[in-house]
Amino acid sequence: MEQNGFPKCQKCKTGDLVPLSDFGSQGATIHYKAWVCTNPQCGYNLKIRNGDVYIDEPIMSGVMHSRAR
Repeated sequence: MEQNGFPKCQKCKTGDLVPLSDFGSQGATIHYKAWVCTNPQCGYNLKIRNGDVYIDEPIMSGVMHSRAR
């Protein structure tokens, strides 16, 4: 990891890998559930789901996702 930033993406070498967090089914925060490349043309991602690691899953836009109320 770089001294003052995020690690460089090893796939495209131009973007940075940034961590994303989420909430579990019981509402607990899950830190660093995913790491994604900041380069939109790259799309590299690494996700943890139910203890399994998934690499390069398709990335979908959240624009059509309805918000919880």
